[in-house]
Amino acid sequence: MLALSPFVSAFAGTAVVIGLRLLLLPLLDPRRWYWRALLLGGAMALAWRYMIWRLTETTAPLAWTWDAVFSWGFAILEALTVVSSSVAFFILARVKDRKDEARRNERWWQPGAPPRVDIFIATYNEQLEVLERTIIGAKASAFPAKVFVLDDGRRPWLAEACQRFGVGYFTRPDNAHAKAGNINYALRARAADPDAPEFVAVLDADFVPHVDFIDRTLALFHDASVGLVQTPQHFFNPDPIQHNLGISSAYPDEQRHFFDNVEPSRDAWGIAICCGTSSMVRTAAVEAIGGLPTESVTEDFLLTLRLAENGWKTVYLNEALTEGLAPEGLQEYIVQRGRWCLGMMQIVRNVYSPLGQHGLSFLHRLSIFDSLLYWNTTFSFRLAGIVCPLLYWWCGVTVVNASLVDIIIYYCPYYIAVMAVLNWLSKGLFIPVVNDVGQLVAAWPITRAAATGLLTKGPHKFSVTAKGGDRTKIVVQWPLMWPFLVLFALTIGGLLVNLHSDFVFNNAGTAGDGMVVVMFWTIYNLFVLLVVIAACIERPRLNQPQRQSLQRVVVERSGEELRGWLINFGTDHAQVSGLAKLAPGQNVWLRLPIIGSIAASVREPTRDGYQLSLAPSEEQRSLIIAKLHTASQTPGTDKGDISLMIRELARALTR
Repeated sequence: MLALSPFVSAFAGTAVVIGLRLLLLPLLDPRRWYWRALLLGGAMALAWRYMIWRLTETTAPLAWTWDAVFSWGFAILEALTVVSSSVAFFILARVKDRKDEARRNERWWQPGAPPRVDIFIATYNEQLEVLERTIIGAKASAFPAKVFVLDDGRRPWLAEACQRFGVGYFTRPDNAHAKAGNINYALRARAADPDAPEFVAVLDADFVPHVDFIDRTLALFHDASVGLVQTPQHFFNPDPIQHNLGISSAYPDEQRHFFDNVEPSRDAWGIAICCGTSSMVRTAAVEAIGGLPTESVTEDFLLTLRLAENGWKTVYLNEALTEGLAPEGLQEYIVQRGRWCLGMMQIVRNVYSPLGQHGLSFLHRLSIFDSLLYWNTTFSFRLAGIVCPLLYWWCGVTVVNASLVDIIIYYCPYYIAVMAVLNWLSKGLFIPVVNDVGQLVAAWPITRAAATGLLTKGPHKFSVTAKGGDRTKIVVQWPLMWPFLVLFALTIGGLLVNLHSDFVFNNAGTAGDGMVVVMFWTIYNLFVLLVVIAACIERPRLNQPQRQSLQRVVVERSGEELRGWLINFGTDHAQVSGLAKLAPGQNVWLRLPIIGSIAASVREPTRDGYQLSLAPSEEQRSLIIAKLHTASQTPGTDKGDISLMIRELARALTR
């Protein structure tokens, strides 16, 4: 009988997991709770099998040594991430889709009169270019609703613009309680009017509603206990990670997992949360709790909890009914996530502790605990994962003392199972290295925000996410990049010095058979750091939506009609192909259905056509914005394509 070596035998568990992934998962429907529960439960069983081995076999003996301190510190942090994953997987075991429910109850108020609906657009410092998209989209709503701009910047030019657009305008004497205070002020003012709204849709300044946004969200208020309906956030531009790495067509925006997978699962358990924009509230419910709560900078999550404590439900409709502007710069991206983390910690410390005395149910307490674990473990663990190999190379500290065979036996089945199940649920959103980059780039600011929110009473200052502005130049974000450059240099230096000399430590053999593990860990970190550094280089952006489709167009030149294809399109530019020869600087007309003939000039030739500069009239500009942003379609991509992503990432890194 042929005896297999221990190394080959170690792959048995991994082979079983891969086999089940290839043979079983394609046959199972991820919408069925029993398959979800079985597979997520199996992945968690492997995770805890791995974690028990980690805590009992790979840590240093308890003593006052650096090996013990860092070994146990990292193991405990890793155990907390597994606890976090276990809670998250429990929530993901169920899923709810309310599309049919919304369809069945589209006119629940009939034969009575339709309810009165307002659309509130909250703004502080956004430019008119950003605001006009949202205002035009709100006015294009198929359901008759009154539109109001809530200006916390007190800008006269915006008051004039609102008058020109024919929408309402509110401002207030101060900025107390930021966005929550802004909305509360408008709610009180509208409550005193004869046509006070029964429902209010809330939009951030950069989120454009589709024509059916009001109709679809309003349908779920057929249930008199529903106080708030949340819809997902989609983006018409790539986020900084997608854009700077050139992977926007192969890798979705960072929030897709939450809105496409986590929120529908939370809804199935009755713990869906408000995410601010793209939501609608019942004014009677908000009035019953005394207005939007103001004890946290994330008033949306707190609003959900306050409504739940008073018997009102938050539900989730997973349809692309709005589209917004993702943070365009990496700094803004990080600031936004740091604010979310800070707000969550404020809620836990000051308002709704998972173990506190309040009226929330067990499931809502679990929801808070899930968010608390996520913000406090995910990002700090990512930082620790970069630093720990450096402790070995530069200080001789062994953080994980394990053989390669044991790593293969315990870690590989767990890791592959978790990735396989998550990708089965999420259309391939979990891709190694890229997922790590998204977490690592914001890891230190978020870790700091978590500590600040939990350990200090406040008040805490926060920054509003900047939107718009000139994004046409390459910008190297040196303040964000330099720590990763240092970590990259330390990783390379530690690897080279210790492999070729004993200048710092001759560590060969101090980790036993685990030397190979440290090597693999180090090389993986180098790839992650290299991609993070690349992500810190802001590439130029064009002002155009992700969702575009080819269409036939006519270009008029001195009375002659040239027929071609519209490749991409914005309010000030277009790219066309399939035309006869045009000269740079030549004046032409671009003719489109409904919009009409737009004055244009040829800017420059492309490989198969021309870039045009457009000069639309004010009416045409509004029609272009409506055409680009209010159709009931989903912008961007909602699934990962790892082969395409590798090609795009390689192209971006070698430019």
